[in-house]
Amino acid sequence: MKRVLVALAVLLFSVPAMAQSEKLGVGDAVRVVVFQQPDLTTEARINDAGSIVMPLVGEVKIAGQSPGQAATRIATAYKEGKFLKNPQVSIARTTLRSQQVSVLALAAKPSRYALDDTSFNVSDVIAAAGGIQPAGSETVTVLRKGKPTRVNILEKAFALQNGDTINVERAPVFYIYGEVARSGAYRLEEKMTVMQAIAAGGGITPRGSDRRMKLRRTGEGGKVIERDVSLHDVVKADDVIYVKEALF
Repeated sequence: MKRVLVALAVLLFSVPAMAQSEKLGVGDAVRVVVFQQPDLTTEARINDAGSIVMPLVGEVKIAGQSPGQAATRIATAYKEGKFLKNPQVSIARTTLRSQQVSVLALAAKPSRYALDDTSFNVSDVIAAAGGIQPAGSETVTVLRKGKPTRVNILEKAFALQNGDTINVERAPVFYIYGEVARSGAYRLEEKMTVMQAIAAGGGITPRGSDRRMKLRRTGEGGKVIERDVSLHDVVKADDVIYVKEALF
């Protein structure tokens, strides 16, 4: 009967299998239950030394261990201290603050963020960072163990891992000049056409012509190529569109 009750206690205070198999780390919050010893129930956060303070036995170092290993270490401390003859201990991680990612560059609030506060999606971490600055791109680079991966912030299938770095880069732009209402640089949207680019610039002036447009694009080796362009051509990053005057 006693073994059954112990098993039930472990189940009641357990967390998902993935969390139980992962090692505890500094900043994690845990709940420790000592069977039939309610006064010893403890909720604590693992300090910078990797320890928590337990009643009677004081500091017990548990960082770097799985929850099961940590429970065994705490039980051993009570037994060796002769406070309990055969202590049964269960430990559950309640907050996973040791699992963190970094958000850099053009996020509103670049910093480190705990995955337990934001979930494992890029979009949730970006939201926790205050979103992306106006000049930032919605496609970010996730650096994991030195390997970069391009990820759209709305991609739900990509799961972040502890230690990942999210770099919010500057969004690609194009340039439009000549007979348009507002010349200048504009954010390039995916599959944007010349027609949409002109609309972003306020449209063609009465003096301009949509049949007299040039596009300058930097090709391989840095060579600049200039050619005629139509309204339905797709614009690429750093393209320069020039709208000429109409011929009368």
